[in-house]
Amino acid sequence: MPRFFINRPIFAWVIAIMVMLAGLLAIKTLPVSQYPPIAPPQITINAMYPGASAQTVQDTVTQVIEQKLNGIDNLIYMSSTSDSAGTVAINLTFKAGTDPNIAQVQVQNKLQLATPLLPQIVQKQGIQVVKSTRNFLMIIGLTSEDGSMDRPELTDYLVANVQDTISRTEGVGEVTVFGSQNAMRIWLDPARLNNYHLTTSDVISAVQAQNAQVSAGQFGGNPAPPGQQLNATITARTLLQTPEQFEAIILRTNSDGSTVILKDVADCKVGTENYDIEARYKGMPMGGMALRLASGANALDTGNLVKAKMEEMSKYFPAGMTVVYPYDTTPFIKISIEEVVQTLLEAILLVFIIMFLFLQNIRATLIPTIAVPVVLLGTMGVLSAAGFSINTLTMFALVIVIGLLVDDAIVVVENVERIMSEEGLSPHDATVKSMGQITSALWGIATVLTAVFLPMAFFGGSTGVIYRQFSITIISAMILSVLTAMILTPALCATLLKPVAKGHEAYESGWFSPFFRWFNKYFDLARRKYEGIVGRSFGKPVRYLVMYGAIVAAMMFFFHCLPTAFLPDEDQGFIICQLQLPAGATQERTLQLIQRMEKHFLEKETKSVETIISVAGFSFAGRGQNMGLAFVKLKDWKLRKSKDLKAPAVAARAMKEFAQYRDGMAFAFSPPAVIELGTANGFDLELQDRAGLGHDKLMEARNQLLGMAMKNPRLVAVRPNGQDDTPQFKLDIDDVRAGALGVSLSSINEVLATAWGSSYVNDFIEKGRVKKVYLQSDPRYRMLPEDINSWYVRNQAGEMVPFSAFSTAHWQYGSPRLERYNGIPAVEIMGQAAPGVSTGEAMAEMEKMADQLPSGIGYEWTGLSYEEKEAGKQAPALYAISLLVVFLSVAALYESWTIPFVNLLMLPLGLVGAVTAVTLRGLPNDIYLQIGLLTTIGLSTKNAILIIQFIKAQLHEGHELVEATLTAIKIRLRPVIMTSLAFFFGTLPLALTRGAGAAAQNAIGTAVTGGLLSATFIDLVFIPFFFVLISRLFGRKKARQPSVEPAVAAGAPEVP
Repeated sequence: MPRFFINRPIFAWVIAIMVMLAGLLAIKTLPVSQYPPIAPPQITINAMYPGASAQTVQDTVTQVIEQKLNGIDNLIYMSSTSDSAGTVAINLTFKAGTDPNIAQVQVQNKLQLATPLLPQIVQKQGIQVVKSTRNFLMIIGLTSEDGSMDRPELTDYLVANVQDTISRTEGVGEVTVFGSQNAMRIWLDPARLNNYHLTTSDVISAVQAQNAQVSAGQFGGNPAPPGQQLNATITARTLLQTPEQFEAIILRTNSDGSTVILKDVADCKVGTENYDIEARYKGMPMGGMALRLASGANALDTGNLVKAKMEEMSKYFPAGMTVVYPYDTTPFIKISIEEVVQTLLEAILLVFIIMFLFLQNIRATLIPTIAVPVVLLGTMGVLSAAGFSINTLTMFALVIVIGLLVDDAIVVVENVERIMSEEGLSPHDATVKSMGQITSALWGIATVLTAVFLPMAFFGGSTGVIYRQFSITIISAMILSVLTAMILTPALCATLLKPVAKGHEAYESGWFSPFFRWFNKYFDLARRKYEGIVGRSFGKPVRYLVMYGAIVAAMMFFFHCLPTAFLPDEDQGFIICQLQLPAGATQERTLQLIQRMEKHFLEKETKSVETIISVAGFSFAGRGQNMGLAFVKLKDWKLRKSKDLKAPAVAARAMKEFAQYRDGMAFAFSPPAVIELGTANGFDLELQDRAGLGHDKLMEARNQLLGMAMKNPRLVAVRPNGQDDTPQFKLDIDDVRAGALGVSLSSINEVLATAWGSSYVNDFIEKGRVKKVYLQSDPRYRMLPEDINSWYVRNQAGEMVPFSAFSTAHWQYGSPRLERYNGIPAVEIMGQAAPGVSTGEAMAEMEKMADQLPSGIGYEWTGLSYEEKEAGKQAPALYAISLLVVFLSVAALYESWTIPFVNLLMLPLGLVGAVTAVTLRGLPNDIYLQIGLLTTIGLSTKNAILIIQFIKAQLHEGHELVEATLTAIKIRLRPVIMTSLAFFFGTLPLALTRGAGAAAQNAIGTAVTGGLLSATFIDLVFIPFFFVLISRLFGRKKARQPSVEPAVAAGAPEVP
């Protein structure tokens, strides 16, 4: 194949140009995201039971649904929350790679079985099944610049005019509005109701009858008699539209013609559906809406679509209203991709310099450089065809690939130059001869590297998604690289290189010739010393085996000591603050603490903080007046280059400030590396009541674990992601006494539910939009326990009976938020590792402490921690399979079962560098290290193949074993050093970069560069040493004896 293209260089160029064009077209179509869809798909079931306590919701809704969610394919785990706001959220998490649409249909089918068993009011409110992720993609806020609109007006506009349009935008999953749209609020006065002998049921009946849409038909409707001339629609009663119309609703008409209207017993006002949540932007009122990404959607595309849609709608906003994005994860995605592109360009430049230094000829240096865009763009085409996206993992793989792809071209060019210098052949003839020598080695390297990375592609779970992205990118680039080295590079060598006289070198003329002479002099000196070391090693096998053993032992020791992690934490440009006041605290107290928090960020952190959005009444730990949440948006990364302005430093200072708060607990934390996998970095534990010990025992165990965690110096910010039990007022109805007084239990329940919980009656029309009508006691009559006595129920005789006649009350503790995990009562505990401690170590500490809890209390890891555990389980299998594949590939390459042992013995020498580099930088054993180790395995094997290939060629020519080995290392030292240094400097920018997304780049860059150094400089001594040692141990046939030629090396000696 190479000879065909050496004679047809234009054909080779045409193929290269077509590959590049295909790649350019693919870039246009490839979606862009921070990570591939690592997070497993999630389906969430949302339901609402107005006025119900958490326990009631759990018993009547959550458990009923959970018990029907059986036999769903690919389900990993299920968690649910039931809170005192009456809301239910059941999250089902599926294996990565599951089609979220199929999962959603399966969940809906199972839900159909549970729906008839749910309370009527829950069915009436509607049950949602949505595809969504756990964290927010972005928050859209509407603010009033001139203060002309208050929070309810802003929120109502948001719900009425923005929410539906945005929720229909492609890629948007679940939408959470901080607040609610307007509603007609009918505030009842119990004293006035009693005066008129009316109850809540009378009011509900009147509103339902008089605020109704009646379908009255038409005149002249078909079938009509012959000659009918009139056809018109009849409109009768319609939905009411104003408070005045509601106030005029007639509750009772007396025999004397007088009437009791709604205004006599209640105030009718346009209010809001829900008063529990208040959103603030920089301390000012805001209508806020948080968007979750749909499972499998593209974050960057979705963010751009949402912003474009908001820009379009903003033209029609009322005067003074503006849109803000106080929390947005998409800029980090964009800038982190840009940072890796910059690293890619730096890598190409550094590789060019290294090649020029060794090849010492600008024409020879250009040939491998031309291969770079061909292979990179061709790889983009393969990624597009495989359905992948451009993300940070793709870009990391491409940076690593630069070193690999120039290696193949360097091997070709260097060999052509050597043959021209030694034999005086023309570029064309030298290229033909060179390709005959090295074609098999190139295919061998490509085969082995492909084999190393191929097993990664078949792993499951979230880690499998990460491995697959690297695997496909590197394998496709490797295959394209070898094809380029077979097609384009030989054609370029034959046409671009100048002939060199026999015994002369290309560098002997030119501007840089003095420098190159000096460089070559010292390189030759170093090579002679290296040859001496290798030559002496053959006579002292025991000493070198002891050295080898020491290196392997050091590698194992360092690897064992490495803490584990999943992915490195990044400065994503924002931090999250969570606030929890003591049980029973009011929203007013929560707002006071939020104001203090806002003041800290907006006044003391002016260098780092851009904006802050805070929400009272809502947090990731649940809803309630004592809960709060804040998203702190940091300034651009370019303005925060110093370490004290990075997100972890800002969060640490905030934690120090929060420690002074006496009225509540506050935590500041960075989001996890993959925001779809949770709400915070660190670990995520579910403590379960496996033995049915009861809620109180579970809370005791939780508090015991939190107490131990507070004393543990290796853990920080360990907190319950839930709420403490709060005082609850238990009203006991005496059924016997109520029956004696002629009061029906349904009437009692209805008065309680309406007056204290609020009842949704029906709908009304405001500004052309259908909105809800709610009935509830006036706030003045439901503030204190004694207010219950001001409420009356009508008995069968028409008399008004006070609640005090048939009820008694007492205080008790109950949970405002109940959690379940995999159908078992649970509490979620989150936390972080102390500075200098990895999440793996922190998780091990938590497991030790959890084992000390009473019997019957178990635990499971969830979210990010679950994925980390799974990644840890998969790593040994990944290494084992890769080692086996390397062994088999090299065995096939050399038709020998013994030579592959040389390759296997080299692998620890590469790994020791990677593990040492990672240890010295204080990095953990995470997924990036695992990928770095696999890359190092491939590079160690590559160096071994390049040297062994030439040893076998020398043996075939009749040289003795030691002589053949020394000749081969003399010839191959320069290309091995050159390709390794090109690769080293190609990945060095990854290890040294700073800015957005630097943590991930540093993690993979450090592992690869460290491994490369040891794989090159230690392997160069031990490859020839072990080849000679193993050949002597197992014996060999003389090269002059006839032997079967292996697939790669012509007439290599057969080693049994």
